[in-house]
Amino acid sequence: MYEKPKCPLIGQNGNIFNLMGIASRTLKRNGMSNESKEMCSRITSSGSYDEALSIIDEYVEITSVDEEETEDFEMEMM
Repeated sequence: MYEKPKCPLIGQNGNIFNLMGIASRTLKRNGMSNESKEMCSRITSSGSYDEALSIIDEYVEITSVDEEETEDFEMEMM
């Protein structure tokens, strides 16, 4: 299994299509276009919001928007 890329979804607009788009872009930026297509296909055929979130969690490490801003700040300080 591959290492899941970090994806800042906590604190975003909770619309499942918005979350799917953010996760998809994260995967693509990490060279995982095939996984992005697979994830999107699975989400659009899922039966519920909770199932769709579980699918996203299989592909990316869900983090907070605040965590990403903190990491960006720490990188700038180096």
